Amino acid sequence: MGRRLVPLTLDNLADLPQRCRSCVFWELDPVRGEAAVKAGTSAEEKEGWLSAVLLDWGSCGRVVHVDDVPVGFVLYAPPDYVPRSTAFPTSPVSPDAVQLITGFILPGYQGQGLGRVMVQTVAKDLLRRNFKAIEAFGDARWSEPACLLPADHLLAVGFKTVRPHPTHPRLRLELRTTLSWKEDVEMALDRLLGAVQKEPVLRPL
Repeated sequence: MGRRLVPLTLDNLADLPQRCRSCVFWELDPVRGEAAVKAGTSAEEKEGWLSAVLLDWGSCGRVVHVDDVPVGFVLYAPPDYVPRSTAFPTSPVSPDAVQLITGFILPGYQGQGLGRVMVQTVAKDLLRRNFKAIEAFGDARWSEPACLLPADHLLAVGFKTVRPHPTHPRLRLELRTTLSWKEDVEMALDRLLGAVQKEPVLRPL
């Protein structure tokens, strides 16, 4: 089985699950996001967001291929590029951290260590760029696939709560710890990324 991780660009945005390509839950603030969905312009907004982040900051995602088939992705960026992050009661993300926005692995490819490979790739990228940590807003009441990652799964892969909240705690993962993850974390990572809806939709906070 050949595995290949490539940076997310405008050229391979179409490799994401169909509705992920145009989902702007994180990329726009709640008001603009709802307006884009109603106007049918969310795909263009998504492309514009990705283009801007790539030009201003650089690589902000990875797509994993198995035998040349895209089977998963992970998206990350500094919070200044993630307008939705300001809508959370536990914001802001720490200045030395990058936000883990979302991720996904196709069900048929979960449990194969791809989650660990993707997150470690992100960690190495961010370490080279002098960031110390990844932070994420978890969903403490997660019951079905949505745009937020389940808080308990984030905790299971090594994140620690830095600002508690009954619904949306903010969690942090020190990047250097990801480079020495053991095999027992591998399955948890696959659960984490596999729990994300492959076609996320906007929903109110």
